[in-house]
Amino acid sequence: MAMTERPRTPAQRRQLAMALPPLPDADSGDINRFLDAIWAEHGLARPTLDSYRRDLEGTARWLAPRGGGLVVADRAALFDYLAWRAQQQYSPRSNARLLSALRTFFGWTVRQGLRADDPTALLQPPKLPRSLPKALAETEIEALLAAPDDSSPEGLRDRAMLELMYACGLRVSELVGLPATGVNLRQGVLRVVGKGGRERLVPLGEEARHWLERYLAQSRPALVGKRTLAPLFLTPAGEAPTRQQFWHVVKRQAAAAGIDPRRISPHGLRHSFATHLLNHGADLRALQMLLGHSSLSTTQIYTLVAREQLKKLHAQHHPRG
Repeated sequence: MAMTERPRTPAQRRQLAMALPPLPDADSGDINRFLDAIWAEHGLARPTLDSYRRDLEGTARWLAPRGGGLVVADRAALFDYLAWRAQQQYSPRSNARLLSALRTFFGWTVRQGLRADDPTALLQPPKLPRSLPKALAETEIEALLAAPDDSSPEGLRDRAMLELMYACGLRVSELVGLPATGVNLRQGVLRVVGKGGRERLVPLGEEARHWLERYLAQSRPALVGKRTLAPLFLTPAGEAPTRQQFWHVVKRQAAAAGIDPRRISPHGLRHSFATHLLNHGADLRALQMLLGHSSLSTTQIYTLVAREQLKKLHAQHHPRG
């Protein structure tokens, strides 16, 4: 693909990224040292580190033929790269994430004495449209949870995973990485390690507890084999499912439940958990603790979701709506 073409799909953008020059060795070393440092300082999760790596390597590869490495890039070069990405129709959210990664990287270079200034200091992030989380209706959640065939080991595992994710409001990475030792069925709680290595206790609920007990008794023994330490949920190969594999589970079961798979994602179950709790009168502070949000402002977006749903109900059913 020519460098002047304007890709309009993620696949085209990936193809364009592959056409960029190779990553210079010096930049590769700096990026690796940076990622090791922020992992040690902040305990960032692997998906976050991978995202930082992709953004920084993409920037370095774009800068390489323009006569400069990543560490010595000036504000004008970074501005040109962000403008180029906007021209190539990368989303504002993607560009905002990139700028966040660059700010973290250049903050590290200043602290390390690799350069005296931060070239991102005066770069403005793109304006992001406010997007509300998409939650399913409670009837749709019921249909989704009932969709897996629990007569098969994998179907029973899928049912337990879906029940657990909705009952506890877990992130996808928290669900697939949950260790068997993180479950206390006697007390009915999970010990979850979230972003930044922060631990929280989350109650299971009767339905999730029931399906988890069935999975542990009937399905998991056949999957775990002779291993003594293993993740809670396992594939037939005896390994933890990836986030992508669980994404396919959600899409497949949504189709089986008669729900348009394009309307749902694994994270949508977490949004549904939060929205339904608020609709039934949950306290915002309690919801913050259950979701593992470090800031209450992050949790408050769900109050907007509930408000929008009330507006729709009023408009639909009130005689003067």
